[in-house]
Amino acid sequence: MQSSAPDMGREAEARDFIALLKPRVMSLVIFTAFVGLLAAPGTMNPAIAFAAVLLIAVGAGASGALNMWYDADIDAVMDRTAKRPIPAGHVAPGDALGFGMVLSVASVVLLGLIVNTTSAVLLAVTIFFYAVIYTMWLKRRTPQNIVIGGAAGAFPPMIGWAAATDSVTIESIILFGIIFLWTPPHFWSLSLFLKKDYAKVGVPMLPVVAGEAETRKQILLYSLLVVPCGIAPYFVGFAGAIYGVVSAALGAWFLILAFFVWRGKAKADRKLFLFSIVYLFALFGTLAGERLMEKLLP
Repeated sequence: MQSSAPDMGREAEARDFIALLKPRVMSLVIFTAFVGLLAAPGTMNPAIAFAAVLLIAVGAGASGALNMWYDADIDAVMDRTAKRPIPAGHVAPGDALGFGMVLSVASVVLLGLIVNTTSAVLLAVTIFFYAVIYTMWLKRRTPQNIVIGGAAGAFPPMIGWAAATDSVTIESIILFGIIFLWTPPHFWSLSLFLKKDYAKVGVPMLPVVAGEAETRKQILLYSLLVVPCGIAPYFVGFAGAIYGVVSAALGAWFLILAFFVWRGKAKADRKLFLFSIVYLFALFGTLAGERLMEKLLP
């Protein structure tokens, strides 16, 4: 019978460096950046569009590597992160730092050269915000870490839009706002059932420092904000009737689950956390589907 313990002595492999990029987070970045690019007016050379989405993804992955480098000490203590490449002994901290820095610089420079300056500047801001503002400054100092740090995860659709238009408009700001307001109920619902994990490493997540009741109230309040923002693309006019119906239906269920969380219903926090993922992918997927139909159908 083979041991399931990590191999602390083996050399770093390609899969370890891929893991540093946080592939699951990167998949969301790729998707929302692509939707931002697709939803933007006009057309874009397919090769340049592919390069733009790829470089945005690389930049996001680079910030993930920098996050893992800085947080290696607490990752080693928390159950859900103990098997990450650095605490597991598969990647040296210095190698992770160098990997993240090289990818950060390369992704920003290449995006500026291949696509445009606006998207490159936004990508640089995103990396800095996640790696420095959130990871190094806010995460261990304030229970509002997720609220303020959530801006980093909200930039990809705006960067995609900027890649296509070389501009920042109200439409891209709304896409940014959806993810920004979605982030607190998403992560706070997760932190409700991982409270002990955060408490033992001293990360001041809201349920740790303010209690579960306050966290449940804040989840409901932010849910009341994200739902109308999620419907806003329809009212502003850059999404169609299908999106309007889908976003309203998804928003209604989001609010119902948030209400159950506020009332302390059993497992409501887990249900909201899981549905919030479906909610975001469905919103952006519907917007992308509408745009594809507009561009492909005569």
